[in-house]
Formats: sequence, structure tokens, C-alpha cells
Amino acid sequence: MTSETVTPSSRSSQRLEALLLVLAGWVPLSPGFALRRILYRFVFQQLGSSVQLQPGVEFLGAHQIELGNQVTINRGARLNASGSHSKITLGDRVQIDIGVDIRVSRGDCLIEIGPRTSIGPYTCIAGPGNIKVGQDCLIAAHVGIFANNHEFAERDRKIREQGVSRKGITIGDDCWLGSGVKVLDGVTIGEGSVIGAGAVVTKDIPPYSVAVGVPARIVAQRGTVELAKDLIS
Repeated sequence: MTSETVTPSSRSSQRLEALLLVLAGWVPLSPGFALRRILYRFVFQQLGSSVQLQPGVEFLGAHQIELGNQVTINRGARLNASGSHSKITLGDRVQIDIGVDIRVSRGDCLIEIGPRTSIGPYTCIAGPGNIKVGQDCLIAAHVGIFANNHEFAERDRKIREQGVSRKGITIGDDCWLGSGVKVLDGVTIGEGSVIGAGAVVTKDIPPYSVAVGVPARIVAQRGTVELAKDLIS
């Protein structure tokens, strides 16, 4: 039997997980928060204290999701760790805003969000490559962090048949990604960096850099020049 085999007992666990998530997921106000705190302890890999999960949050593969203390996840967010050997970890005091989509796409993938990091509305963070976002980061609305890329070198084969890369993405501590930023597979953004709104990051960004544009280019180093507000807002 391989590790990919779905046994009757695992199917039963998945059904129980789905049932508990559906029953508790849409209960509003204080009763909903209290019910979720009780029932979700039976389905999550880890559920910290004082976790706030609003009604309408969707979880897939909750047994492979870890939520630290004082995590807040707002209505309409979706966390999908349903691939085998996959995992999503949210550190203490992480804030996930409305409509955020965090998914591993397939097995053997780790997405880790560090403590006190906030993820803005309708941001998408997707594997199958590993993704690590450091602590104290500010991720604005509609950001896309995509740890995969289609292979397309062969002209005589359909692109969808050529597979994908999965190099992974690392975002250091105390970074700020402006609205609409896109971070592509294989990129490392150094600690303390600022990425201007709408930028597309295709190459590594050194620590404490300010980068803007498509593709993103470094225009300054933090602490060395006075930055115009419209560069980074």
C-alpha cells in the first residue's frame, strides 16, 4: 500500500471533517465563534487560542492546517491543504482578510505565513512550490504569489502537457508588498524590502530594497534616500 492510498478510515475522517466544517462554518455572531472554537479542535492539525474565524471561511484538508494563537480569518477566505503531504501554517496573530485564497495545488507543498503578518483582501497564495512569508509582513489587496510556472519550450507539445516548475518563493521578514503586486516562482525577496503597487517580481530582490515596475527594478535602498509616497503606495 502506498502513502497515496485512501483507506476507508481516512475517507471516514474526511467526511467527519467536512461535516463539522459545514455545520459550524456559517453560524453567525458569538455563538458561531464559540462553536467553531470547540468543533474545529477535532479537525485541525493545530488550533491556537483566541482564534477568530468568521462565518463563511472555507477549509479543505483542515487536518493539514496549523493556526497559531490569535489568528484572524475573515469572511470569504479559503484555505486548501487537501493534497497529500501538504501543509499550511499560520503563525501567531496572522490576519487573513476577506476573499484571500491560500492553496497548495497538489501534494508535498508547504505554505508558511510568519507571525503578525497581514494578508490583504483577495490576495492569492498558491503552490505547488513551497512558499514562506516572514513575520511582520504587510501584503496588500489583490497580490498574487505563485510558486509555479508552466514549461513551454517544446513547440510540438501542448503547454499543459509539459509540466510546471516549482522552485518556491521566500519573502523575508518586515516586507511590504503594495496592491496588485505579483511574485513569480523562484523569487526571494529580502528582509525589509518594499515592492511598489502593480510590480511584477521576476528576480531576487536584495534586503531593504525598494522595487517598482514591470518587471520590478530596484530604485532605492531603504535608509539611503527620501522616498516619494506615490512610489510605494
